[in-house]
Amino acid sequence: MISGVLAIVGRANVGKSTIFNRIVGERVSIVEDIPGVTRDRIYADAQWLTRKFKVIDTGGIEIDNASFNQQIKIQAEIAIEEADVILFVTNGREGVTREDEYVARILQKSNKPVVLAVNKIDDIALKDMIYDYYSLGIGDPIAVSGSHGIGIGDVLDEIIQMMPQESEEEHGDEIRFSIIGRPNVGKSSLTNAILGEERVIVSNIEGTTRDAIDTAFEKDGQKYRVIDTAGMRKKGKVYENVEKYSILRALRSVEKSDVVLAVLDGERGIIEQDKHVAGNAHEAGKGVIIIVNKWDLVTKDEKTMAKMEKIVREHFKYLDYAPILFTSALKNQRIDNIIPMIKEVYENTRKRVQTSVLNDVLLDAQAMNPTTTFNGGRLKIYYGNQVSICPPTFVLFVNDPNYLHFSYKRYLENRIREAFGFEGTPIHIIARKRD
Repeated sequence: MISGVLAIVGRANVGKSTIFNRIVGERVSIVEDIPGVTRDRIYADAQWLTRKFKVIDTGGIEIDNASFNQQIKIQAEIAIEEADVILFVTNGREGVTREDEYVARILQKSNKPVVLAVNKIDDIALKDMIYDYYSLGIGDPIAVSGSHGIGIGDVLDEIIQMMPQESEEEHGDEIRFSIIGRPNVGKSSLTNAILGEERVIVSNIEGTTRDAIDTAFEKDGQKYRVIDTAGMRKKGKVYENVEKYSILRALRSVEKSDVVLAVLDGERGIIEQDKHVAGNAHEAGKGVIIIVNKWDLVTKDEKTMAKMEKIVREHFKYLDYAPILFTSALKNQRIDNIIPMIKEVYENTRKRVQTSVLNDVLLDAQAMNPTTTFNGGRLKIYYGNQVSICPPTFVLFVNDPNYLHFSYKRYLENRIREAFGFEGTPIHIIARKRD
């Protein structure tokens, strides 16, 4: 579970992107020795020891830049609104600058915990330069070298200490679901239709909903909480800075959810961006229901729904386990089907399979379709058991995990689904070598 958000801020060309790449463990940010290369924020997941958190890479702040005030506003909003901890990066080879002092003042006003990293200290002779940074009034500066990885562990230790306490949020028997999709697919209208009241502002102007709004309600004795997330646009197509912040909020809403409604526009059809949006729920291992909304605006005959379902399946092959529901929030069509479907998917994400029954299914699967040679050997499955839920996860104990071809893994998943259902939830299969 993701807990906490780290924002990396600082003036231009101090090595923020290099440190970002070090923290997330891969080259996600573009790294160039030219001020201003990182013009947009980049989000990624990171882990240090057992803690998982999100990291935001940001563009640099320059006083002499014509758009300085706007850049300051962007950086400040990131730090104040989104981050739990801020990593303030400076360039130890250049000393304290006016920009550093300005950023420090903003961060002091944010009242957020700040870790001060003095970057580019890759020579022992330069280490004494960090003492100048006490003048910023941020705290104890830590000497680092992003390019060489020096001091990054010390920085991460400090960051983890400052992160909010990690806890599995207890919500009893409450079922939480979020509504995600690109702008203007009718998420707010859908929320209002489910709740039966005008709870969320509805507008046909893209991007009306800026924040995720939690609303608790009860139906047939079951408690629910709906999160109407701000619309998610594909990176590179987000123009308003405030809307960019909404993407992170939407991702965090998905993390808090048990079930996710991935909403498509039935009138306008599927675009590439829809796949990116729905992919967030799949990657998070959440239960998923695909909602084709605005179905009242579609000219149709008796075959239209079947054709659309086929198109959806072709575009969302990785969500072949997700049920599809055609709705009209405006006309209140099939809205009553949503809550029972959410409850069913929720129960499937928590379904447990008896070990003996699972192994009967695995034996039958191997008898019907024996394994073939792959990677120099043939897979032998000794036994399997379910190790966790949300999503349901199965461990297969085998002679060698390298012999498991992805197509055979897919075959086993299909057999498990046929035997036990699991509609609406991803399932994970892990192969381990038997000792």
